[in-house]
Amino acid sequence: MKIAVLGAGSWGTAIAIHLDKLNHQVRLWMRSKEQFEELIATRHNSRYLDVDLPSSILLYNDLDKAVEDSEVVVIAVPSHAVREVSEKLKGKISKNAIVVNLAKGIETSSLKRMSQVIKEYLSNPVVVLSGPSHAEEVVRQIPTACVLASEDVKACEFIQEAFMNETFRLYVNTDVIGVELGGALKNIIALGAGISDGLGFGDNTKAALMTRGLAEITRLGVAMGSDPLTFLGLAGVGDLIVTCTSNYSRNRRAGILIGKGKSLKEALKEIGMVVEGVNTTKSAYRLSQIYGVEMPITKEIYSIIFENKNPFEAVYNLMTRDKKHELHGI
Repeated sequence: MKIAVLGAGSWGTAIAIHLDKLNHQVRLWMRSKEQFEELIATRHNSRYLDVDLPSSILLYNDLDKAVEDSEVVVIAVPSHAVREVSEKLKGKISKNAIVVNLAKGIETSSLKRMSQVIKEYLSNPVVVLSGPSHAEEVVRQIPTACVLASEDVKACEFIQEAFMNETFRLYVNTDVIGVELGGALKNIIALGAGISDGLGFGDNTKAALMTRGLAEITRLGVAMGSDPLTFLGLAGVGDLIVTCTSNYSRNRRAGILIGKGKSLKEALKEIGMVVEGVNTTKSAYRLSQIYGVEMPITKEIYSIIFENKNPFEAVYNLMTRDKKHELHGI
Protein backbone atom coordinates (compact mmCIF):
# COMPACT_ATOMS: atom_id res chain seq x y z
CA MET A 1 0.00 0.00 0.00
CA LYS A 2 1.28 3.48 -0.85
CA ILE A 3 1.25 5.67 2.26
CA ALA A 4 2.46 9.26 2.49
CA VAL A 5 3.53 10.49 5.93
CA LEU A 6 3.60 14.27 6.09
CA GLY A 7 5.98 15.53 8.75
CA ALA A 8 9.35 14.09 9.79
CA GLY A 9 9.23 15.07 13.45
CA SER A 10 9.39 12.39 16.13
CA TRP A 11 5.88 10.99 15.62
CA GLY A 12 5.96 11.19 11.84
CA THR A 13 9.32 9.42 11.77
CA ALA A 14 8.16 6.72 14.19
CA ILE A 15 4.94 5.98 12.29
CA ALA A 16 6.83 5.92 8.97
CA ILE A 17 9.27 3.33 10.33
CA HIS A 18 6.39 1.33 11.83
CA LEU A 19 4.49 1.31 8.52
CA ASP A 20 7.65 0.36 6.64
CA LYS A 21 7.98 -2.70 8.88
CA LEU A 22 4.47 -3.66 7.76
CA ASN A 23 5.75 -3.70 4.17
CA HIS A 24 3.87 -0.62 2.99
CA GLN A 25 5.51 1.69 0.46
CA VAL A 26 6.17 4.67 2.72
CA ARG A 27 6.91 8.19 1.52
CA LEU A 28 8.10 10.59 4.20
CA TRP A 29 7.71 14.29 3.43
CA MET A 30 9.30 17.16 5.31
CA ARG A 31 8.89 20.88 4.73
CA SER A 32 12.42 21.80 5.77
CA LYS A 33 14.89 21.53 2.88
CA GLU A 34 17.73 21.47 5.42
CA GLN A 35 16.24 18.44 7.19
CA PHE A 36 15.55 16.77 3.82
CA GLU A 37 19.15 17.17 2.69
CA GLU A 38 20.46 15.86 6.02
CA LEU A 39 18.23 12.77 5.89
CA ILE A 40 19.12 12.11 2.27
CA ALA A 41 22.82 12.28 3.19
CA THR A 42 22.75 10.39 6.50
CA ARG A 43 19.41 8.51 6.70
CA HIS A 44 19.50 9.53 10.37
CA ASN A 45 16.94 11.78 12.11
CA SER A 46 19.30 13.29 14.66
CA ARG A 47 17.10 16.19 15.76
CA TYR A 48 13.79 14.56 16.54
CA LEU A 49 14.17 10.87 17.28
CA ASP A 50 17.84 9.89 16.88
CA VAL A 51 17.07 6.88 14.71
CA ASP A 52 18.15 5.58 11.32
CA LEU A 53 15.59 5.49 8.52
CA PRO A 54 15.38 2.26 6.50
CA SER A 55 16.52 2.66 2.90
CA SER A 56 13.07 1.50 1.74
CA ILE A 57 11.41 4.71 3.06
CA LEU A 58 11.30 7.27 0.24
CA LEU A 59 12.13 10.84 1.26
CA TYR A 60 10.49 13.94 -0.22
CA ASN A 61 10.70 17.69 0.05
CA ASP A 62 8.05 18.07 -2.68
CA LEU A 63 4.56 17.60 -1.23
CA ASP A 64 2.85 16.95 -4.58
CA LYS A 65 5.22 14.10 -5.41
CA ALA A 66 4.99 12.65 -1.91
CA VAL A 67 1.20 12.27 -2.01
CA GLU A 68 0.87 11.25 -5.68
CA ASP A 69 -1.23 8.05 -5.97
CA SER A 70 -1.14 7.55 -2.18
CA GLU A 71 -3.94 5.42 -0.77
CA VAL A 72 -3.43 6.80 2.74
CA VAL A 73 -2.13 10.25 3.69
CA VAL A 74 -0.92 10.62 7.28
CA ILE A 75 -0.78 14.19 8.63
CA ALA A 76 1.94 14.20 11.29
CA VAL A 77 2.73 17.91 11.55
CA PRO A 78 2.15 20.02 14.71
CA SER A 79 -1.44 21.17 15.18
CA HIS A 80 -0.66 24.78 14.21
CA ALA A 81 0.49 23.57 10.77
CA VAL A 82 -2.50 21.31 10.00
CA ARG A 83 -4.46 24.05 8.24
CA GLU A 84 -1.55 24.98 5.98
CA VAL A 85 -0.88 21.36 5.02
CA SER A 86 -4.58 20.59 4.49
CA GLU A 87 -4.95 23.57 2.19
CA LYS A 88 -1.94 22.44 0.15
CA LEU A 89 -3.44 18.95 -0.17
CA LYS A 90 -6.66 20.25 -1.73
CA GLY A 91 -6.98 18.82 -5.23
CA LYS A 92 -3.70 16.91 -4.86
CA ILE A 93 -4.84 13.56 -3.45
CA SER A 94 -7.21 10.91 -4.74
CA LYS A 95 -10.81 11.32 -3.61
CA ASN A 96 -10.64 7.73 -2.35
CA ALA A 97 -7.55 8.29 -0.21
CA ILE A 98 -8.02 8.11 3.55
CA VAL A 99 -6.51 10.93 5.60
CA VAL A 100 -5.14 9.95 9.02
CA ASN A 101 -4.45 12.78 11.46
CA LEU A 102 -1.90 12.40 14.26
CA ALA A 103 -1.83 16.02 15.47
CA LYS A 104 -3.32 16.62 18.92
CA GLY A 105 -4.56 20.14 19.45
CA ILE A 106 -7.30 22.75 19.08
CA GLU A 107 -6.74 25.58 16.62
CA THR A 108 -6.37 28.81 18.60
CA SER A 109 -7.91 31.12 16.00
CA SER A 110 -11.05 29.11 15.18
CA LEU A 111 -11.24 26.79 18.23
CA LYS A 112 -11.79 23.93 15.79
CA ARG A 113 -10.62 20.38 16.27
CA MET A 114 -8.05 19.09 13.78
CA SER A 115 -10.50 16.94 11.81
CA GLN A 116 -12.76 19.97 11.40
CA VAL A 117 -9.85 22.00 10.01
CA ILE A 118 -8.92 19.22 7.56
CA LYS A 119 -12.51 18.90 6.34
CA GLU A 120 -12.59 22.56 5.37
CA TYR A 121 -10.30 21.61 2.48
CA LEU A 122 -10.73 17.88 1.86
CA SER A 123 -13.79 15.70 1.28
CA ASN A 124 -11.83 12.50 1.99
CA PRO A 125 -12.61 10.25 4.96
CA VAL A 126 -10.66 11.53 7.97
CA VAL A 127 -9.48 9.14 10.67
CA VAL A 128 -8.03 10.42 13.96
CA LEU A 129 -5.30 8.36 15.64
CA SER A 130 -4.87 9.12 19.33
CA GLY A 131 -3.97 7.54 22.64
CA PRO A 132 -0.90 6.89 24.83
CA SER A 133 1.89 6.63 22.26
CA HIS A 134 5.34 8.10 22.75
CA ALA A 135 7.17 8.00 19.42
CA GLU A 136 10.34 6.92 21.25
CA GLU A 137 8.62 3.70 22.34
CA VAL A 138 6.64 2.99 19.17
CA VAL A 139 9.82 3.10 17.10
CA ARG A 140 11.38 0.55 19.51
CA GLN A 141 8.36 -1.72 19.03
CA ILE A 142 7.34 -1.51 22.68
CA PRO A 143 3.73 -2.77 22.98
CA THR A 144 1.36 0.17 22.46
CA ALA A 145 -2.42 0.50 22.20
CA CYS A 146 -4.16 3.45 20.53
CA VAL A 147 -7.60 4.39 19.27
CA LEU A 148 -8.92 5.35 15.84
CA ALA A 149 -11.94 7.62 15.49
CA SER A 150 -13.94 8.64 12.46
CA GLU A 151 -17.47 9.28 11.29
CA ASP A 152 -16.67 6.66 8.63
CA VAL A 153 -16.41 3.34 10.46
CA LYS A 154 -15.24 1.48 7.35
CA ALA A 155 -12.35 3.93 6.96
CA CYS A 156 -11.43 3.31 10.61
CA GLU A 157 -11.48 -0.45 10.12
CA PHE A 158 -9.38 -0.13 6.96
CA ILE A 159 -6.71 1.83 8.85
CA GLN A 160 -6.97 -0.58 11.78
CA GLU A 161 -6.13 -3.45 9.43
CA ALA A 162 -3.35 -1.56 7.65
CA PHE A 163 -1.59 -0.10 10.72
CA MET A 164 -1.95 -2.81 13.36
CA ASN A 165 0.53 -5.54 14.30
CA GLU A 166 1.67 -7.47 17.37
CA THR A 167 3.27 -4.39 18.97
CA PHE A 168 0.81 -1.69 17.85
CA ARG A 169 -2.81 -2.47 18.73
CA LEU A 170 -5.65 -0.22 17.54
CA TYR A 171 -9.25 0.10 18.71
CA VAL A 172 -12.12 1.80 16.85
CA ASN A 173 -14.27 4.55 18.38
CA THR A 174 -16.96 6.58 16.63
CA ASP A 175 -16.78 9.46 19.16
CA VAL A 176 -14.53 11.76 17.14
CA ILE A 177 -15.18 14.78 19.38
CA GLY A 178 -14.22 12.90 22.54
CA VAL A 179 -11.13 11.28 21.06
CA GLU A 180 -9.83 14.59 19.70
CA LEU A 181 -10.58 16.54 22.87
CA GLY A 182 -9.01 13.87 25.07
CA GLY A 183 -5.83 13.88 23.00
CA ALA A 184 -5.59 17.66 23.07
CA LEU A 185 -6.69 18.59 26.59
CA LYS A 186 -4.51 16.06 28.43
CA ASN A 187 -1.51 18.19 27.41
CA ILE A 188 -2.78 21.00 29.65
CA ILE A 189 -2.89 18.69 32.65
CA ALA A 190 0.58 17.39 31.76
CA LEU A 191 1.88 20.97 31.92
CA GLY A 192 0.31 21.18 35.38
CA ALA A 193 1.85 17.86 36.44
CA GLY A 194 5.25 19.14 35.33
CA ILE A 195 4.79 22.42 37.19
CA SER A 196 3.89 20.39 40.30
CA ASP A 197 7.09 18.36 39.93
CA GLY A 198 9.11 21.52 39.36
CA LEU A 199 7.72 23.01 42.56
CA GLY A 200 8.89 19.93 44.45
CA PHE A 201 5.47 18.47 45.19
CA GLY A 202 4.88 14.73 45.30
CA ASP A 203 2.80 11.86 44.03
CA ASN A 204 -0.26 12.93 46.00
CA THR A 205 -0.36 16.26 44.20
CA LYS A 206 0.12 14.75 40.76
CA ALA A 207 -2.58 12.13 41.37
CA ALA A 208 -5.00 14.87 42.40
CA LEU A 209 -4.15 16.96 39.33
CA MET A 210 -4.63 14.04 36.99
CA THR A 211 -7.92 12.92 38.52
CA ARG A 212 -9.48 16.35 38.80
CA GLY A 213 -7.99 17.24 35.42
CA LEU A 214 -9.81 14.31 33.88
CA ALA A 215 -13.01 15.54 35.52
CA GLU A 216 -12.80 18.95 33.88
CA ILE A 217 -11.77 17.49 30.52
CA THR A 218 -14.87 15.32 30.69
CA ARG A 219 -17.09 18.26 31.61
CA LEU A 220 -15.99 20.24 28.58
CA GLY A 221 -16.20 17.17 26.36
CA VAL A 222 -19.77 16.41 27.36
CA ALA A 223 -20.75 20.05 26.85
CA MET A 224 -19.31 19.84 23.32
CA GLY A 225 -21.19 16.63 22.50
CA SER A 226 -18.86 13.75 23.32
CA ASP A 227 -19.54 10.51 25.18
CA PRO A 228 -18.19 10.68 28.77
CA LEU A 229 -17.06 7.04 28.52
CA THR A 230 -14.52 8.01 25.85
CA PHE A 231 -12.53 9.82 28.52
CA LEU A 232 -12.16 6.59 30.47
CA GLY A 233 -10.51 5.00 27.43
CA LEU A 234 -7.17 5.22 25.65
CA ALA A 235 -7.69 8.75 24.30
CA GLY A 236 -8.69 9.99 27.74
CA VAL A 237 -7.23 8.50 30.90
CA GLY A 238 -4.71 6.42 28.91
CA ASP A 239 -3.11 9.40 27.21
CA LEU A 240 -3.42 11.45 30.40
CA ILE A 241 -1.40 8.91 32.40
CA VAL A 242 1.43 8.60 29.90
CA THR A 243 1.74 12.35 29.26
CA CYS A 244 1.65 13.38 32.92
CA THR A 245 4.17 10.80 34.15
CA SER A 246 6.76 10.26 31.41
CA ASN A 247 10.08 11.97 30.85
CA TYR A 248 9.37 11.68 27.11
CA SER A 249 6.49 14.16 27.53
CA ARG A 250 7.47 17.61 26.25
CA ASN A 251 4.49 19.12 28.05
CA ARG A 252 5.54 17.68 31.40
CA ARG A 253 9.17 18.70 30.84
CA ALA A 254 8.13 22.25 29.94
CA GLY A 255 5.99 22.35 33.07
CA ILE A 256 8.92 21.23 35.23
CA LEU A 257 11.02 24.11 33.90
CA ILE A 258 8.22 26.61 34.57
CA GLY A 259 7.75 25.20 38.07
CA LYS A 260 11.47 25.75 38.67
CA GLY A 261 11.10 29.43 37.82
CA LYS A 262 11.79 29.68 34.10
CA SER A 263 9.56 31.80 31.87
CA LEU A 264 7.43 30.17 29.18
CA LYS A 265 9.81 31.49 26.52
CA GLU A 266 12.84 30.05 28.32
CA ALA A 267 11.13 26.70 28.84
CA LEU A 268 10.10 26.37 25.18
CA LYS A 269 13.59 27.31 24.02
CA GLU A 270 15.12 24.61 26.22
CA ILE A 271 12.66 21.94 25.03
CA GLY A 272 13.45 22.87 21.43
CA MET A 273 10.33 21.27 19.95
CA VAL A 274 6.61 22.04 19.82
CA VAL A 275 4.84 21.88 23.19
CA GLU A 276 1.22 21.41 22.13
CA GLY A 277 -0.23 22.09 25.58
CA VAL A 278 0.66 25.78 25.45
CA ASN A 279 -1.69 26.76 22.61
CA THR A 280 -4.23 24.18 23.78
CA THR A 281 -4.39 25.88 27.18
CA LYS A 282 -5.34 29.11 25.46
CA SER A 283 -7.99 27.37 23.33
CA ALA A 284 -9.47 25.36 26.20
CA TYR A 285 -9.68 28.42 28.43
CA ARG A 286 -11.72 30.20 25.75
CA LEU A 287 -13.91 27.13 25.17
CA SER A 288 -14.63 26.86 28.90
CA GLN A 289 -15.94 30.42 28.83
CA ILE A 290 -17.99 29.87 25.68
CA TYR A 291 -19.62 26.69 27.01
CA GLY A 292 -19.87 27.89 30.61
CA VAL A 293 -17.86 24.93 31.92
CA GLU A 294 -15.90 25.15 35.16
CA MET A 295 -12.23 24.25 34.49
CA PRO A 296 -10.25 25.51 37.50
CA ILE A 297 -7.00 23.67 36.72
CA THR A 298 -6.99 24.92 33.13
CA LYS A 299 -7.74 28.44 34.36
CA GLU A 300 -4.82 28.43 36.81
CA ILE A 301 -2.39 26.96 34.27
CA TYR A 302 -3.51 29.65 31.81
CA SER A 303 -2.76 32.27 34.48
CA ILE A 304 0.69 30.81 35.14
CA ILE A 305 1.90 30.61 31.55
CA PHE A 306 0.15 33.63 30.03
CA GLU A 307 -0.27 36.02 32.97
CA ASN A 308 2.92 35.21 34.94
CA LYS A 309 0.98 34.10 38.00
CA ASN A 310 3.06 32.63 40.81
CA PRO A 311 2.56 28.82 40.67
CA PHE A 312 2.36 28.59 44.45
CA GLU A 313 -0.51 31.08 44.40
CA ALA A 314 -2.26 29.00 41.73
CA VAL A 315 -1.95 25.87 43.87
CA TYR A 316 -3.31 27.78 46.89
CA ASN A 317 -6.29 28.93 44.83
CA LEU A 318 -7.06 25.36 43.75
CA MET A 319 -6.73 23.96 47.26
CA THR A 320 -8.94 26.62 48.88
CA ARG A 321 -11.84 26.59 46.40
CA ASP A 322 -15.38 26.19 47.73
CA LYS A 323 -16.21 22.74 49.13
CA LYS A 324 -17.51 20.28 46.55
CA HIS A 325 -19.07 16.83 46.27
CA GLU A 326 -16.72 14.76 44.14
CA LEU A 327 -19.27 13.41 41.67
CA HIS A 328 -21.42 16.52 41.41
CA GLY A 329 -21.43 17.55 37.77
CA ILE A 330 -18.76 14.83 37.20
